[in-house]
Parts: sequence; C-alpha cells; structure tokens
Amino acid sequence: MRKLGIDYGDSRTGFAITDELNITVQGLETLKYDGNDKVILRKIDEYLEKYHIDTIVVGMPYLLNGDKAERAEKTEKFIHKLKCKYNNIKIDYIDERLTTVAAHKTMNFLNINKHKKKNIVDTISAIYILETYINKIN
Repeated sequence: MRKLGIDYGDSRTGFAITDELNITVQGLETLKYDGNDKVILRKIDEYLEKYHIDTIVVGMPYLLNGDKAERAEKTEKFIHKLKCKYNNIKIDYIDERLTTVAAHKTMNFLNINKHKKKNIVDTISAIYILETYINKIN
C-alpha cells in the first residue's frame, strides 16, 4: 500500500506518493485551484482510484520556534475534511517546517528555470513532507 503526501496551500497544492514498498517517494503534480477544497478532494479521489493508498500525510505549517503558523488553522480544517470523507484511510500530518526552503535549494542545485519553479515547488515540498513521514515511521 502506498502513502500520499500533500503540501496544502491557498492556491496551489503539491502531491507526492510512495512506491508500493514505501521506500521511495516521487512527485505527482502541483494542482492550481481557486481555494475550493472540493477541487483537491476530487484530485485525491483520482489518486485513490489509481493507486492503493492506505495513508494520507499532510504537511502542518509550524514556525521555527515550534508554534503553529497562521496557516495551521486552515490546514487543520482541511485535515478534518479528509478524516470525514476518507474515514477508512489513515490521515496523518507532519511538521513541514523548512520544506519549501529545501525545495528551493533543490531547484537551485538543479538549475531549474525560475519561471518553472513556481509550478513545481509545492510538488517538491510534498516529496519532502512524505520522505520525512516515511523516515519517522521507520
């Protein structure tokens, strides 16, 4: 069974998924949307049809001092929606501190065009979120 990682944002959400053995993580896509969570839930439905997913992991925004960021309340509401809709799947969250910074460092290292960065930063962040989760449970 696979795990789905989500970097949840106001206008873009990144997705990543593990292989079936939960050893590696690959990015799926960054979804641009108008802030309506129904769009994200439909995308998750597509992933659930395509892959055998047993866990959904959402990045929880924390500040460097460990306090929850302003965005955390919206993320908690989104996680609640996931738990209500997908009550047969484990829904978890993990600290996403500095995942966006790491994603930008990765893109800089790979010399990714600055115009393309905006479209993939959330996918790379979702990869880091899911990798962190996999390392934590192992």
